[in-house]
Amino acid sequence: MTWAGFLEMKHPAASSLCSATPASSSESGAEAAGEDSCALVEELAPTPDPAETFRRLAGLAHPLFLDSSLRHHCLGRYSFLSADPFEWICSRGNRTVVSSENRSREPANPFTILSERLGRFRLKPTPGLPPFQGGAAGMFGYDLCHHLERLPRARFDEFEVPDLAVGLYDWVVAFDHSLNRAWLISTGFPETEPTRRRRHAQRRADMVKRWLEKPPARRLPRQHRPTQLMGIQYPVHEVTGLTSNFSRGTYLDAARKAIEYIHAGDCFQVNLSQRLLYPAEVAADELYLRLRERNPSTFAGYLDLGEFVIASASPERFLAVRDGEVETRPIKGTRPRGDTQGEDEACRQELLESAKDRAENIMIVDLLRNDLGRVCRYGSVRVPALCRLESYRYVHHLVSEVRGRLRKGLGPVDLLGAAFPGGSVTGAPKIRAMQIIAELNLTSAGRIVAAWLISALTAPWIRAS
Repeated sequence: MTWAGFLEMKHPAASSLCSATPASSSESGAEAAGEDSCALVEELAPTPDPAETFRRLAGLAHPLFLDSSLRHHCLGRYSFLSADPFEWICSRGNRTVVSSENRSREPANPFTILSERLGRFRLKPTPGLPPFQGGAAGMFGYDLCHHLERLPRARFDEFEVPDLAVGLYDWVVAFDHSLNRAWLISTGFPETEPTRRRRHAQRRADMVKRWLEKPPARRLPRQHRPTQLMGIQYPVHEVTGLTSNFSRGTYLDAARKAIEYIHAGDCFQVNLSQRLLYPAEVAADELYLRLRERNPSTFAGYLDLGEFVIASASPERFLAVRDGEVETRPIKGTRPRGDTQGEDEACRQELLESAKDRAENIMIVDLLRNDLGRVCRYGSVRVPALCRLESYRYVHHLVSEVRGRLRKGLGPVDLLGAAFPGGSVTGAPKIRAMQIIAELNLTSAGRIVAAWLISALTAPWIRAS
């Protein structure tokens, strides 16, 4: 799993299907008492705990938790929870299924379908509230690259994870950690007629409040797929029960082959991966809560796809768009934190002075400048920060920042298509690196790398992870 990030995008004027429900009686911008909001908004007081709220919603259909478990005034200010989307879009290969339709689309481009669905539901945002006020959220898997480029597929795909799984969520519990406040926001979609939409928004809000009042149910781990139905698995001797799709020898052979390609001039960098499997002993939501406690991250997330659950914790934001300003924050270069202040400072200096880590980071910066150049205004792409050190609970990272100005007429799905998959999970040049990855990785599941997509129905807003 790779990063999470935000895309905030101003779209053409939304329809004024609004219900007049102020967020609260406060004088802050979130409450704009004289203005109509386009969704039913109710502040939750006292402010609930995000983890406890997640526990109460985790048993619903397709629960989503976009979780800034590591608080930060800019990068980790908001968290969002939702479930039970009114529409679910699932794509694998050339086949895409939209739950509201009685058919599958084949062949179909999931990027095009997503743009179509987003265009059907628009709202004017409630000012001052957290930016995601309901909308599309889901997973973009690595194998969506086959809809963007001609690339060979992996020889084995035992898990058959969807390429894309996106829900259209009509309500959200939104947290502002800087203000220590939370709101229940209900849009009333898929109804579009104003009166029916307002009534549906109220019904859904009442339903969510009932869900939040119930104690969380204990869930059992899902039945896992027998390993004999998969390809060859190799035990990782240091951890009983853990297996990999590579043996030590075959992984080193793949690394040597990648180095040969680099020496031959095919590429500068190739990101190999291996798939590690361990039988589930507790439910997925409990595993995620352990993860967020032990490794809090600004861009963590949980999404239940039905047969699969994606759980991630990352400090890396892939893409952000605010008022047409595009930003990406690649991370390359890592050192552990030291046990003492002196050891920690030595690790920091070692990373800052590492020519190898700096070169890795700059390669991905160049790749992302090229990706953004496909959809940004000519001359607007720039690098305001290069190889800046950021420290987290367990590691130090080198982080860069690339910015640009989105061209008129292009939207968040165009941007994601231009930059996907992120260069930090492929290598550079991207296409040749992905060809080498396909050759050296026998299993598709060895590349379960995903991007969270969030596009709000209000100011359409996206978060990718």
